[in-house]
Amino acid sequence: MATTRQAHTVWEGNLLQGTGTVTFDSSGIADQAVSWPSRAEAANGKTSPEELIAAAHSSCFSMALSNGLAKAGTPPTRLTTQADVTFQPGTGITGIHLTVQGEVPGMDAADFEKAAEDAKVNCPVSQALTGTTITLSASLV
Repeated sequence: MATTRQAHTVWEGNLLQGTGTVTFDSSGIADQAVSWPSRAEAANGKTSPEELIAAAHSSCFSMALSNGLAKAGTPPTRLTTQADVTFQPGTGITGIHLTVQGEVPGMDAADFEKAAEDAKVNCPVSQALTGTTITLSASLV
């Protein structure tokens, strides 16, 4: 069964001085403020499209890797994934780097790296972002 999730943003003012609020309609999690300075400079307690992409990508990748490991007979005890989304004003998103550390009993580093690479390529968010260079660092702890 397909699912659809919704969020919306209300923006007031021009790009440089304006501000917006992102509302997560599906989940009801807290509204988040956005602004150009929080995107192009310091976050200052506000989010950005890139941070939202990072959240989506790190969670999707973790789910895909967990599923792949379990299907291979080596379910993880824990996966910790960070997504770094780089934004260059005037250019756009220039890359995403995923860093994952895993606790996977019975798995060696080479097999973990292979499983992580497969998850990177096949998670739905990675597939949606195919126009962006996505790199990966994977290690066992």
